[in-house]
Amino acid sequence: MKKKITASLVGMSLLLPMTGCGTSNEGNLRIAEGVEFGEDDYKKIVVPNNELGFELINESEADEDGNLFLSPTSLFMALALAYNGADGVTKEEIANALQLNGLEPMELNKANASLMTILNKQSDSIQLQVANSIWLNEKYHFQDTFAGYAKDYFNAEIEEINISSKDTPKRINDWVKDATNGKIDKMVDGPLDEKLVTMLLNAIYFKGDWMYPFDKKATEHRTFHLADGNEIKVPFMKLQEKLAYTANSEFQAIQLPYADGEMSMTVIMPNDLSEFTSTLSIERWEEIRASMTSTRGTILLPKFKLSYETELEDALKALGMTNAFTEMADFSKMVEEVTPLRISKVKQKTYIEVNEEGTEAAAVTGVQMEATSAPADDPFIMEVNRPFFIAITDEETGAIVFIGSIKNPIIEK
Repeated sequence: MKKKITASLVGMSLLLPMTGCGTSNEGNLRIAEGVEFGEDDYKKIVVPNNELGFELINESEADEDGNLFLSPTSLFMALALAYNGADGVTKEEIANALQLNGLEPMELNKANASLMTILNKQSDSIQLQVANSIWLNEKYHFQDTFAGYAKDYFNAEIEEINISSKDTPKRINDWVKDATNGKIDKMVDGPLDEKLVTMLLNAIYFKGDWMYPFDKKATEHRTFHLADGNEIKVPFMKLQEKLAYTANSEFQAIQLPYADGEMSMTVIMPNDLSEFTSTLSIERWEEIRASMTSTRGTILLPKFKLSYETELEDALKALGMTNAFTEMADFSKMVEEVTPLRISKVKQKTYIEVNEEGTEAAAVTGVQMEATSAPADDPFIMEVNRPFFIAITDEETGAIVFIGSIKNPIIEK
């Protein structure tokens, strides 16, 4: 089965102690010919992917403005790739953190290939692109099985790098910049750590035009109420349309479709954002989505742009993935050399801009590894004027690609 994927958004980076590796982001991503997977295999990982997003929204730290924006899909794919190199307790804990429920590595690989091919979208009104690359210290060599899976099911290019070269950080960052359409331009600083063995990069880039654009002439500054009781003036976009909507005593929720409806942004404005996210689960998410009905009304949504960066080690440890960060980590299925590896850092950078035309978003996840030594029929008005929750979902698969809680919808300076 041959599938086409266009490289365009960095999602995950895995670093291990090594020396040389180089990758390019040219051309289109393609699942290798002859690699077998079912078109519906993605269904095995959509729920775990979405659940990871709900867990991360509670375990991650917000920025100084109180905002948080993540890509569970980027992190999931990055850890899925690392999973192929893990064994023993390390493998079990990664599986538990990803809630794989007994899914074997080959099943996970096939599900990943299935999801990647579906997520790849390229049209005048919507772009969603996934790319993977692996940067390997030239002093090390991947085991054939690990390298084969990475190439076949993740379409990852494997190249060697000289980690002591001053040019190497620029090469990696250039890949990141290109893969995210310039929205994220830096993932590593030089010089690289001499203990670096490998870096796995997964990129995701999204740009979608609204099915129903907001009229720029209707955009005006209104009051947004911060969680601490203070108020700020921000530009609100206005749209009057028939949209999927639901409301009750706890929240209002609306679904804003992109392009022809193949993707959407769900906006939920609860009475208390922290309380809402703390109780968010797959069951509740599906219940909210199922309760939405096509209703005519008015949506007033802040226009905003922000960049977010966080380290996810503590969040993953809270999900039970602890062994991988210690000297007891077992990534014995990754490199040929007898070199104990552990994850030393998991960092994610994201970007989102929401305006009258649509949304642009990007994410980069870095996994660094080193060696050890209301009634539906009534017209509604939904003014999103206090902290709110967003989720950008691929409607064909149901996968939540981006997720966030917005407490201060500032226009990034």
